[in-house]
Amino acid sequence: MNLTLDDFDYPLPDRLIAQAPLPERSASRLLVVDGDALVDEHVTDLPARLTDRDLLVLNDTRVIHARLFGHKASGGQVEVLIERPVGEHEAIAQVRASKSPKPGSRMRLADAFEVEVLGRQGDFFHLRFPTDRSVVDYAEQYGALPLPPYIDRAAAAADETRYQTVFARHIGSVAAPTAGLHFDDALLERIRARGVRTATITLHVGAGTYQPVRVQNLAEHRMHRERYMIPPETVEAIAQTRARGGRVVAVGTTSLRALESAAAGGPLRAGGAETELFITPGYRFAVVDALLTNFHLPRSTLLMLVSAFAGVAPIRRAYAHAVAQEYRFFSYGDAMFLARRTDAP
Repeated sequence: MNLTLDDFDYPLPDRLIAQAPLPERSASRLLVVDGDALVDEHVTDLPARLTDRDLLVLNDTRVIHARLFGHKASGGQVEVLIERPVGEHEAIAQVRASKSPKPGSRMRLADAFEVEVLGRQGDFFHLRFPTDRSVVDYAEQYGALPLPPYIDRAAAAADETRYQTVFARHIGSVAAPTAGLHFDDALLERIRARGVRTATITLHVGAGTYQPVRVQNLAEHRMHRERYMIPPETVEAIAQTRARGGRVVAVGTTSLRALESAAAGGPLRAGGAETELFITPGYRFAVVDALLTNFHLPRSTLLMLVSAFAGVAPIRRAYAHAVAQEYRFFSYGDAMFLARRTDAP
């Protein structure tokens, strides 16, 4: 298919962008997309969509307090959003300031410590933190939780728990794997009571997930990098799922990208690596059979991913239906359950 950026646009009223989570994690609506069929359900109906042969794969990353405020040596205010740590003492970050900082300059953050600007990488800056502690340690002590740019309020106390999944373990993300936010302990117990197995991967979500696609020719877009880890026991669980004729159900596009990246060019491999995998229609999926995901921004790489997974036309119909039925969109919004489409888009 010869698709361009405009093919992944859709109208979305601002009032449908969820600004806060619902009182209960599993109270969200669920739009089931299976080929041409659309079914309105709720996340609490998810267990009935799974069987005792299936495997649910969860991303157990934990969000760091990646937003830091401070000022340049000139006195100008800055806002730093860590995109991803690079080793113990350096980070790639977004920097908002009236004038972009220059290499060699320093910024004082949280009125507590200084970072040095080492250089620039496209829209991002390479920063060096003090070497007495790690970047993550500094962020956790002095930073704020980085709510997405489309949530027009500061992080509140409730976000400290609600913008983390209940299974978050390994710290390193600067954005939540939002499909996982729908799960509470009770829902997970109901799923496991049906005999559904669960497994984990870790993909640390970077702030680049919000970067817009700026080129009409999708082949010219370069994805941001994200670090992932696939445990050996997850590879084994997937092999067992295949042997019993079950489905690999990814919770979130992050879980899907990690699994597909680890299977690129051959069998699924355990271990850690960085991925720049850009999934667009025409991609052949090697691991994932079904996907639980939230609704994604217009003209975004994640909308392209779900269109590749479920079909361009079905996703267009699903999003139009979701807008008409006033589903809640984005990180704190409602969810979709997608079956992988095996025929033409």
